[in-house]
Amino acid sequence: MLSAPAIPGLFITGTDTNVGKTVIAGAIARSIHLQGKRVAVCKPAATGCPRRREGLVSEDAEYLAACAESRHPLDLVCPQRYAEPLAPAVAAERSAQPLDWSSIDRSIKIMADDSDVLIVEGVGGVLVPMDAKHTVLDMIRWLKLPVVVVARAQLGTLNHTLLTLNALRQINADIAGVVINRYPADHAGIAEETNPRALEKWGKVPVLCVVPESGVGPPAPAGIMSPIQAVDWQRFFNSQD
Repeated sequence: MLSAPAIPGLFITGTDTNVGKTVIAGAIARSIHLQGKRVAVCKPAATGCPRRREGLVSEDAEYLAACAESRHPLDLVCPQRYAEPLAPAVAAERSAQPLDWSSIDRSIKIMADDSDVLIVEGVGGVLVPMDAKHTVLDMIRWLKLPVVVVARAQLGTLNHTLLTLNALRQINADIAGVVINRYPADHAGIAEETNPRALEKWGKVPVLCVVPESGVGPPAPAGIMSPIQAVDWQRFFNSQD
């Protein structure tokens, strides 16, 4: 349903909703932008969009576009938008507006034409239904981009993250690694302190960085940007050549 983009990039997914995918995706986009690359950002579908004068607007798309200093209109950054904060398949059914995969494909192709790198942010976790037949996993499979998994720091993240990694491996996804977000540096407990190493041990993936609790921006503040910028994100593009 979607074509693999003509430029390298990353797909940012999470272990659940509200784990901070947008903040991490925005920080990665900004990090690459600051290295002189033209970065396209894409939120293929968003729900819970407020209605403004110009219609439904994805606040996640606004954030991503601001972080990347995107030249593209928000209608391209987020081509499918729904008002109710539900899974896209449910929001589409309730609004009688089926998800239009062709508009998402068109947006990605247009933005890729004048960009060097594409950062795509998914919706919720990998098994969130996009329509009656497809989930976020299908988008990952079609786009063929290395996947960054954003995970919580707290107790419970091992189960959620390992389940996510297992689902990604079932479609042979290229897993770049895990970003642990909102790490409570000032009051970390034993779970938070041991989870990074445990995730690497049982998940058999690298923890790319640990991002502390911080403000969100945009653009992403220094507390978030510092660990993100310490990662060489462009090394993951070599596998796409």
